Amino acid sequence: MPIWSEILAELASTQEQGRPPDFDAVRRKYIAALHSHSARNIILYASGWLQRNDVPPALVSIGDEDMQAFMEVSHGLEGDGLDLILHSPGGSPEAAEAVVSYLRSRFSDIRVVVPQLAMSAATMIACAADKIVLGKHSFLGPTDPQLLLPTSLGVRAVPAQAILDQFDRAKQECADPAKLSAWLPMLSQYGPDLLVQCESALEMSRDLVRTWLETYMFRSRDDRREKAKEISDWLSDHEHFKSHSRHIPRMEIEKRDLRVSRLEDDQDLQDLALSVFHATTHTFASTPAVKIVENHTGRAFIKQHVVQPMPAVQLGIAPAAPEGSVPA
Repeated sequence: MPIWSEILAELASTQEQGRPPDFDAVRRKYIAALHSHSARNIILYASGWLQRNDVPPALVSIGDEDMQAFMEVSHGLEGDGLDLILHSPGGSPEAAEAVVSYLRSRFSDIRVVVPQLAMSAATMIACAADKIVLGKHSFLGPTDPQLLLPTSLGVRAVPAQAILDQFDRAKQECADPAKLSAWLPMLSQYGPDLLVQCESALEMSRDLVRTWLETYMFRSRDDRREKAKEISDWLSDHEHFKSHSRHIPRMEIEKRDLRVSRLEDDQDLQDLALSVFHATTHTFASTPAVKIVENHTGRAFIKQHVVQPMPAVQLGIAPAAPEGSVPA
Protein backbone atom coordinates (compact mmCIF):
# COMPACT_ATOMS: atom_id res chain seq x y z
CA MET A 1 0.00 0.00 0.00
CA PRO A 2 1.48 3.39 -0.96
CA ILE A 3 1.76 5.36 2.27
CA TRP A 4 1.83 9.16 2.70
CA SER A 5 5.59 9.42 2.20
CA GLU A 6 5.58 7.17 -0.87
CA ILE A 7 2.88 9.26 -2.53
CA LEU A 8 4.99 12.31 -1.73
CA ALA A 9 7.98 10.67 -3.43
CA GLU A 10 5.83 9.84 -6.44
CA LEU A 11 4.72 13.46 -6.64
CA ALA A 12 8.33 14.62 -6.48
CA SER A 13 9.15 12.37 -9.43
CA THR A 14 6.61 14.27 -11.57
CA GLN A 15 8.29 17.60 -10.94
CA GLU A 16 9.76 19.13 -14.06
CA GLN A 17 12.42 21.79 -14.32
CA GLY A 18 11.00 25.00 -12.87
CA ARG A 19 7.52 23.51 -12.39
CA PRO A 20 5.76 22.10 -9.31
CA PRO A 21 4.76 18.43 -8.94
CA ASP A 22 1.74 17.32 -10.98
CA PHE A 23 -0.70 16.95 -8.07
CA ASP A 24 -3.76 16.64 -10.30
CA ALA A 25 -2.30 13.88 -12.48
CA VAL A 26 -1.26 11.69 -9.54
CA ARG A 27 -4.55 12.12 -7.71
CA ARG A 28 -6.60 11.44 -10.83
CA LYS A 29 -4.53 8.38 -11.68
CA TYR A 30 -5.55 6.72 -8.43
CA ILE A 31 -9.22 7.79 -8.70
CA ALA A 32 -9.35 6.22 -12.19
CA ALA A 33 -7.65 3.06 -10.86
CA LEU A 34 -10.22 2.86 -8.06
CA HIS A 35 -13.00 3.04 -10.67
CA SER A 36 -11.37 0.24 -12.67
CA HIS A 37 -11.20 -1.91 -9.54
CA SER A 38 -14.74 -1.34 -8.29
CA ALA A 39 -16.52 -0.89 -11.64
CA ARG A 40 -18.53 1.84 -9.90
CA ASN A 41 -18.72 5.57 -10.33
CA ILE A 42 -16.27 7.41 -8.07
CA ILE A 43 -16.72 10.90 -6.65
CA LEU A 44 -14.18 12.42 -4.29
CA TYR A 45 -15.45 15.11 -1.90
CA ALA A 46 -12.68 16.36 0.34
CA SER A 47 -11.76 19.52 2.25
CA GLY A 48 -8.34 20.69 3.37
CA TRP A 49 -9.28 21.98 6.81
CA LEU A 50 -6.58 19.86 8.49
CA GLN A 51 -3.83 21.26 6.27
CA ARG A 52 -5.05 24.87 5.97
CA ASN A 53 -5.92 26.50 9.29
CA ASP A 54 -5.63 29.89 7.59
CA VAL A 55 -8.81 29.33 5.57
CA PRO A 56 -12.24 30.73 6.53
CA PRO A 57 -14.39 27.78 7.74
CA ALA A 58 -17.07 28.46 5.13
CA LEU A 59 -14.65 27.56 2.33
CA VAL A 60 -13.95 24.06 3.65
CA SER A 61 -17.43 23.27 5.01
CA ILE A 62 -20.44 21.69 3.35
CA GLY A 63 -22.43 24.51 1.79
CA ASP A 64 -24.96 25.30 -0.90
CA GLU A 65 -22.26 25.89 -3.50
CA ASP A 66 -21.46 22.19 -3.30
CA MET A 67 -24.61 21.50 -5.28
CA GLN A 68 -22.93 23.04 -8.33
CA ALA A 69 -19.89 20.87 -7.70
CA PHE A 70 -21.89 17.64 -7.51
CA MET A 71 -23.88 18.55 -10.59
CA GLU A 72 -20.62 19.20 -12.44
CA VAL A 73 -18.94 15.92 -11.50
CA SER A 74 -22.11 13.81 -11.88
CA HIS A 75 -22.56 14.97 -15.47
CA GLY A 76 -22.07 12.12 -17.90
CA LEU A 77 -21.74 9.39 -15.29
CA GLU A 78 -23.61 6.20 -16.13
CA GLY A 79 -24.84 3.41 -13.89
CA ASP A 80 -26.63 3.29 -10.56
CA GLY A 81 -23.65 2.65 -8.30
CA LEU A 82 -21.60 5.38 -6.62
CA ASP A 83 -18.65 5.27 -4.26
CA LEU A 84 -18.41 8.66 -2.52
CA ILE A 85 -15.01 9.22 -0.91
CA LEU A 86 -15.88 11.61 1.89
CA HIS A 87 -13.49 13.67 4.02
CA SER A 88 -15.10 16.75 5.57
CA PRO A 89 -15.50 18.63 8.87
CA GLY A 90 -19.23 19.02 8.15
CA GLY A 91 -21.17 22.20 7.61
CA SER A 92 -24.75 23.14 6.86
CA PRO A 93 -27.37 20.42 7.51
CA GLU A 94 -29.61 22.16 4.97
CA ALA A 95 -26.89 21.92 2.31
CA ALA A 96 -26.26 18.28 3.27
CA GLU A 97 -29.97 17.60 2.76
CA ALA A 98 -29.81 19.11 -0.73
CA VAL A 99 -26.71 17.06 -1.61
CA VAL A 100 -28.33 13.83 -0.43
CA SER A 101 -31.52 14.60 -2.34
CA TYR A 102 -29.56 15.20 -5.54
CA LEU A 103 -27.24 12.18 -5.24
CA ARG A 104 -30.16 9.91 -4.43
CA SER A 105 -31.97 11.13 -7.54
CA ARG A 106 -28.92 10.11 -9.60
CA PHE A 107 -27.73 6.89 -7.93
CA SER A 108 -29.69 4.07 -6.32
CA ASP A 109 -26.72 2.30 -4.69
CA ILE A 110 -24.34 4.54 -2.74
CA ARG A 111 -21.34 3.55 -0.66
CA VAL A 112 -19.62 6.23 1.42
CA VAL A 113 -15.91 5.57 1.89
CA VAL A 114 -14.38 7.48 4.82
CA PRO A 115 -10.57 7.52 4.57
CA GLN A 116 -10.17 9.48 7.82
CA LEU A 117 -12.91 11.86 9.05
CA ALA A 118 -16.51 12.55 8.09
CA MET A 119 -17.82 14.79 10.85
CA SER A 120 -21.11 16.49 11.72
CA ALA A 121 -23.10 17.12 8.51
CA ALA A 122 -20.71 14.77 6.68
CA THR A 123 -21.76 12.03 9.12
CA MET A 124 -25.35 12.85 8.19
CA ILE A 125 -24.51 12.32 4.51
CA ALA A 126 -22.87 8.99 5.39
CA CYS A 127 -26.11 7.93 7.07
CA ALA A 128 -27.88 8.38 3.72
CA ALA A 129 -25.70 5.68 2.14
CA ASP A 130 -26.58 2.05 1.63
CA LYS A 131 -23.29 1.16 3.28
CA ILE A 132 -20.39 2.96 4.97
CA VAL A 133 -16.82 1.73 4.32
CA LEU A 134 -14.50 2.43 7.26
CA GLY A 135 -10.90 1.62 8.05
CA LYS A 136 -9.33 1.22 11.46
CA HIS A 137 -8.29 4.87 11.09
CA SER A 138 -11.75 6.14 10.04
CA PHE A 139 -14.09 8.14 12.26
CA LEU A 140 -17.55 9.66 12.12
CA GLY A 141 -18.73 12.45 14.43
CA PRO A 142 -21.79 13.53 16.42
CA THR A 143 -24.58 15.20 14.48
CA ASP A 144 -25.76 17.55 17.23
CA PRO A 145 -26.28 20.91 15.50
CA GLN A 146 -24.17 23.97 16.26
CA LEU A 147 -25.36 27.58 16.26
CA LEU A 148 -23.11 30.55 15.53
CA LEU A 149 -23.42 33.11 18.33
CA PRO A 150 -21.79 36.56 18.53
CA THR A 151 -19.96 36.93 21.83
CA SER A 152 -17.49 39.36 23.36
CA LEU A 153 -14.75 36.99 22.19
CA GLY A 154 -16.06 36.85 18.62
CA VAL A 155 -18.42 34.49 16.82
CA ARG A 156 -18.52 31.04 18.41
CA ALA A 157 -20.09 27.76 17.34
CA VAL A 158 -22.16 26.54 20.30
CA PRO A 159 -24.04 23.22 20.52
CA ALA A 160 -27.80 23.79 20.39
CA GLN A 161 -28.34 21.31 23.21
CA ALA A 162 -25.77 23.10 25.39
CA ILE A 163 -27.71 26.36 24.98
CA LEU A 164 -30.95 24.68 26.02
CA ASP A 165 -29.25 22.99 28.99
CA GLN A 166 -27.63 26.24 30.07
CA PHE A 167 -30.96 28.05 29.93
CA ASP A 168 -32.63 25.36 32.05
CA ARG A 169 -29.81 25.64 34.57
CA ALA A 170 -30.15 29.43 34.60
CA LYS A 171 -33.88 29.19 35.36
CA GLN A 172 -33.15 27.01 38.37
CA GLU A 173 -30.26 29.04 39.76
CA CYS A 174 -31.83 32.46 39.13
CA ALA A 175 -34.47 31.59 41.69
CA ASP A 176 -31.71 32.62 44.11
CA PRO A 177 -31.36 36.45 43.80
CA ALA A 178 -27.71 36.18 44.88
CA LYS A 179 -26.89 34.25 41.69
CA LEU A 180 -28.86 36.44 39.29
CA SER A 181 -26.07 38.98 38.72
CA ALA A 182 -23.68 36.20 37.67
CA TRP A 183 -26.12 34.93 35.04
CA LEU A 184 -27.15 38.27 33.52
CA PRO A 185 -24.09 38.65 31.21
CA MET A 186 -24.65 35.16 29.80
CA LEU A 187 -28.42 35.49 29.46
CA SER A 188 -27.98 38.74 27.54
CA GLN A 189 -26.65 36.65 24.62
CA TYR A 190 -30.00 34.95 24.15
CA GLY A 191 -32.15 36.54 21.46
CA PRO A 192 -35.94 36.26 21.53
CA ASP A 193 -36.01 33.24 19.19
CA LEU A 194 -32.73 31.49 20.06
CA LEU A 195 -34.26 28.69 22.12
CA VAL A 196 -36.79 27.95 19.38
CA GLN A 197 -33.95 27.87 16.85
CA CYS A 198 -32.10 25.37 19.04
CA GLU A 199 -35.10 23.09 19.38
CA SER A 200 -35.82 23.26 15.64
CA ALA A 201 -32.19 22.54 14.73
CA LEU A 202 -32.09 19.49 16.98
CA GLU A 203 -35.37 18.19 15.60
CA MET A 204 -34.25 18.67 11.99
CA SER A 205 -30.93 16.90 12.56
CA ARG A 206 -32.64 13.90 14.13
CA ASP A 207 -35.38 13.80 11.51
CA LEU A 208 -32.98 13.85 8.55
CA VAL A 209 -30.73 11.08 9.89
CA ARG A 210 -33.69 8.96 10.97
CA THR A 211 -35.45 9.34 7.61
CA TRP A 212 -32.33 8.54 5.58
CA LEU A 213 -31.43 5.48 7.64
CA GLU A 214 -34.97 4.17 7.44
CA THR A 215 -35.25 4.84 3.70
CA TYR A 216 -31.85 3.55 2.57
CA MET A 217 -29.49 1.68 4.90
CA PHE A 218 -32.21 -0.09 6.92
CA ARG A 219 -34.89 -0.40 4.26
CA SER A 220 -34.83 -4.21 4.31
CA ARG A 221 -35.04 -4.49 8.10
CA ASP A 222 -38.31 -5.20 9.86
CA ASP A 223 -37.26 -2.93 12.74
CA ARG A 224 -36.04 -0.11 10.46
CA ARG A 225 -38.12 2.61 12.16
CA GLU A 226 -37.02 1.73 15.68
CA LYS A 227 -33.38 1.22 14.70
CA ALA A 228 -33.22 4.45 12.68
CA LYS A 229 -34.65 6.43 15.59
CA GLU A 230 -32.25 4.82 18.05
CA ILE A 231 -29.20 5.77 16.01
CA SER A 232 -30.37 9.28 15.11
CA ASP A 233 -31.03 9.98 18.80
CA TRP A 234 -27.60 8.59 19.74
CA LEU A 235 -25.67 10.60 17.13
CA SER A 236 -27.36 13.85 18.15
CA ASP A 237 -26.90 13.32 21.92
CA HIS A 238 -24.54 16.11 23.01
CA GLU A 239 -24.79 15.03 26.64
CA HIS A 240 -23.40 11.61 25.69
CA PHE A 241 -20.53 12.76 23.44
CA LYS A 242 -19.63 15.93 25.43
CA SER A 243 -17.92 17.46 22.38
CA HIS A 244 -19.08 18.11 18.82
CA SER A 245 -15.57 17.20 17.66
CA ARG A 246 -15.63 13.75 19.29
CA HIS A 247 -14.23 11.05 16.99
CA ILE A 248 -16.49 7.97 16.89
CA PRO A 249 -14.39 4.89 15.97
CA ARG A 250 -15.48 2.07 13.70
CA MET A 251 -15.85 -0.37 16.58
CA GLU A 252 -18.49 1.83 18.24
CA ILE A 253 -20.31 2.38 14.94
CA GLU A 254 -20.43 -1.37 14.31
CA LYS A 255 -21.82 -1.96 17.82
CA ARG A 256 -24.71 0.35 16.96
CA ASP A 257 -25.53 -1.96 14.04
CA LEU A 258 -24.99 0.51 11.22
CA ARG A 259 -24.24 -1.24 7.95
CA VAL A 260 -20.45 -1.05 7.81
CA SER A 261 -17.83 -2.68 5.59
CA ARG A 262 -14.23 -2.86 6.75
CA LEU A 263 -11.89 -1.18 4.31
CA GLU A 264 -9.09 -3.71 4.87
CA ASP A 265 -11.36 -6.61 3.84
CA ASP A 266 -10.70 -5.56 0.23
CA GLN A 267 -6.96 -4.88 0.14
CA ASP A 268 -7.02 -3.39 -3.36
CA LEU A 269 -9.87 -1.06 -2.39
CA GLN A 270 -7.94 0.01 0.70
CA ASP A 271 -4.71 0.63 -1.22
CA LEU A 272 -6.41 2.69 -3.92
CA ALA A 273 -8.75 4.65 -1.63
CA LEU A 274 -5.91 5.63 0.71
CA SER A 275 -3.67 6.52 -2.24
CA VAL A 276 -6.41 8.88 -3.45
CA PHE A 277 -6.63 10.33 0.05
CA HIS A 278 -2.87 10.82 0.49
CA ALA A 279 -2.58 12.44 -2.93
CA THR A 280 -5.47 14.73 -2.00
CA THR A 281 -3.94 15.82 1.31
CA HIS A 282 -0.67 16.61 -0.48
CA THR A 283 -2.65 18.76 -2.92
CA PHE A 284 -4.16 20.71 -0.01
CA ALA A 285 -0.80 21.12 1.72
CA SER A 286 1.07 22.41 -1.32
CA THR A 287 -1.43 24.24 -3.55
CA PRO A 288 -4.15 26.90 -3.11
CA ALA A 289 -6.84 24.17 -3.31
CA VAL A 290 -9.00 23.93 -0.16
CA LYS A 291 -11.88 21.77 -1.43
CA ILE A 292 -11.88 19.17 -4.21
CA VAL A 293 -14.94 17.53 -5.75
CA GLU A 294 -13.82 15.23 -8.56
CA ASN A 295 -14.90 12.11 -10.44
CA HIS A 296 -13.02 9.21 -12.04
CA THR A 297 -13.08 10.80 -15.49
CA GLY A 298 -11.11 13.82 -14.26
CA ARG A 299 -14.04 16.23 -14.23
CA ALA A 300 -13.56 18.41 -11.16
CA PHE A 301 -14.79 21.41 -9.18
CA ILE A 302 -11.89 22.78 -7.12
CA LYS A 303 -12.20 25.58 -4.59
CA GLN A 304 -9.05 27.64 -4.07
CA HIS A 305 -7.97 30.14 -1.46
CA VAL A 306 -4.88 32.28 -1.94
CA VAL A 307 -3.53 34.17 1.05
CA GLN A 308 -2.33 37.57 -0.08
CA PRO A 309 1.06 38.50 1.41
CA MET A 310 1.22 41.64 3.50
CA PRO A 311 2.77 44.56 1.55
CA ALA A 312 6.28 45.51 2.60
CA VAL A 313 6.45 48.76 4.60
CA GLN A 314 9.61 50.82 5.00
CA LEU A 315 9.73 52.59 8.35
CA GLY A 316 12.01 55.60 8.78
CA ILE A 317 15.69 54.83 8.42
CA ALA A 318 15.63 51.39 10.05
CA PRO A 319 18.08 49.05 8.30
CA ALA A 320 16.75 46.15 6.25
CA ALA A 321 16.36 42.96 8.23
CA PRO A 322 18.45 39.91 7.26
CA GLU A 323 16.62 37.33 5.19
CA GLY A 324 14.44 35.02 7.29
CA SER A 325 14.14 37.35 10.25
CA VAL A 326 11.47 39.79 11.38
CA PRO A 327 12.31 43.31 12.57
CA ALA A 328 11.45 43.95 16.22
